[in-house]
Amino acid sequence: MGVSIRFDDIPKGKRNLITDVPGVLVGHKTRSQGDVQTGVTAILPHGGNLFQEKVPAAVHVINGFGKTAGSIQIEELGTLETPILLTNTLSVGDVSSAVVRYMLEQNPDIGLTTGTVNPFVLECNDGELNDIRGQHVKEEDVREALENASVDFEEGAVGAGRGMVCCQMKGGIGSSSRVLVFSGKEYHVGALVLSNFGSLRDLVIAGKHVGPSLAASMDMEEDKGSIIVILATDIPMSERQLKRICKRASVGISRTGGYIGNGSGEIAAAFSTAYRIPHYEKEDILPVAMLAEKNMNQVFRAVISAVEEAVISSMLHAEPVTGRSGNFRDSLANWVREEDFPQV
Repeated sequence: MGVSIRFDDIPKGKRNLITDVPGVLVGHKTRSQGDVQTGVTAILPHGGNLFQEKVPAAVHVINGFGKTAGSIQIEELGTLETPILLTNTLSVGDVSSAVVRYMLEQNPDIGLTTGTVNPFVLECNDGELNDIRGQHVKEEDVREALENASVDFEEGAVGAGRGMVCCQMKGGIGSSSRVLVFSGKEYHVGALVLSNFGSLRDLVIAGKHVGPSLAASMDMEEDKGSIIVILATDIPMSERQLKRICKRASVGISRTGGYIGNGSGEIAAAFSTAYRIPHYEKEDILPVAMLAEKNMNQVFRAVISAVEEAVISSMLHAEPVTGRSGNFRDSLANWVREEDFPQV
């Protein structure tokens, strides 16, 4: 879980995963057979009914070459009311429909006595290793990812990350977490990434520019991919503060050598589990706590570090994959050793 490399002096969480944030669950469904190398990953802010008990949330588009569904309402209302689903670009529609049906089963009032539901689905293009035109992610895959959600989950070439490529190596799902203390109480900041960007020549690990030496035996490719960043915290934060930490995700990406390419889709989303917003509000005024602004720099640093590590973790945990038309991507773990970098 996570990696042993030290990226800074901020303590890591117990699992060093986004699920160190209490209540957060993650599940995968991986499709891996021949030209089909894809899947779906589900992130649940809590295990209850998200439509009935929403969480504060925010979205930030770093570079908008993407096909995300559901971000407009989050931007407007500042709440998340479904699990977050990650998949490949051409499966966003199918996954959205599956999430809608999942939420309708839990909430017989949706669309009848109350409003509709806003599924939140994000994507990267796994077409190099996966037969993306085949749209192989089905409703049962979404259900399985949701039902398998747990505090312990795999990283690397799993779930939505199965067919992703990062810095010309195998990319995918990576995660990390940091622990902060405010008013004598521990809080957590967690990151999960779907990495699918970068050029090997630009790769940086814990401040060490390893790309040029690794790239010496490879043909270089331009940065032409994307990355999705999901941030979770149990720190009480407003949607405005969550938006601010989303913006810092780009710094963590850049620390690994990414420069936000022309055709990249870099999108960050964040939510807090510190309080819930009821769908059926019984009071006219709702009490909401938020972090004092003087402490935001600590959160920014934790976010940047967790995102940086999550990207590297996605690559080091990913196994080599041969996919569509025999296309192959090796694991970074076959090229570098964690012990060659500063250790925790």
